This record gives sequence, structure tokens and C-alpha cells, in this order.
Amino acid sequence: MKELLNEIVAHRAGALLLLMIAAFLEAYGDSCFQSGIYRSVGVSRAIAFAGGAVSLAAYGLAVNAPRWEFGKLLGVYVVLFFLLAQIIARVRFGQQPRLSILIGGGFIVAGGLIISLSVGR
Repeated sequence: MKELLNEIVAHRAGALLLLMIAAFLEAYGDSCFQSGIYRSVGVSRAIAFAGGAVSLAAYGLAVNAPRWEFGKLLGVYVVLFFLLAQIIARVRFGQQPRLSILIGGGFIVAGGLIISLSVGR
């Protein structure tokens, strides 16, 4: 599995795809725990916690198994995590971002661009 992930991240598009998958797994895993804590009882709660644990474990494997300099990709990752977390909040919980979240998100995206475009300089 490590070899396959290393081949994927060797290409810019592959690294971006894996970062997007990792960001989704982290945001979705967090949303499972939120559902388990605040929106579920009994067996549903246990299923939500198990889903969150599996999703977060898969996230950990996705970002730690390949040989890449994750710190250099952190700006892109934070942007992807923010965007996917907003999508999941909207789809799973019906939460619309307030203006302050949109403005702050604009700063997150701008910061991610600055970090990504200045890597190696």
C-alpha cells in the first residue's frame, strides 16, 4: 500500500487527490463524532463513533503512509479541509456558513495560496 501511495504522490495531481481524500476523511470522521455525541443514541451512537474512528484512522494512513513532505503541502491541505468541512456541515447538518466564516475562509484560501506558491523559495 505504501508503494502505491508513494507512486500516487509522486505526481502533483495524485498528491492533490490524496490530500483531498485525506481532508474528506478527517472532516467526515469529525462529523461522525459530532453526530454520535449530539444527534444519536443507542446503537446509532455506537455506529457513528465506529464510523468516525474508521474514517479518522484511514485519514491517518492517507497522510502518514506516503513519503512526502507533508509540511510543504500543509497550506493546500488546510484549504481543502476547510472547504470540505463546510460542504459536510451543509449536507449533513444543514448548517450554512455565516458571513464571518466566509470571510475567514477567504483568508484561509489566501494563506494556502501564499504557502503553496512560496514553497521552495
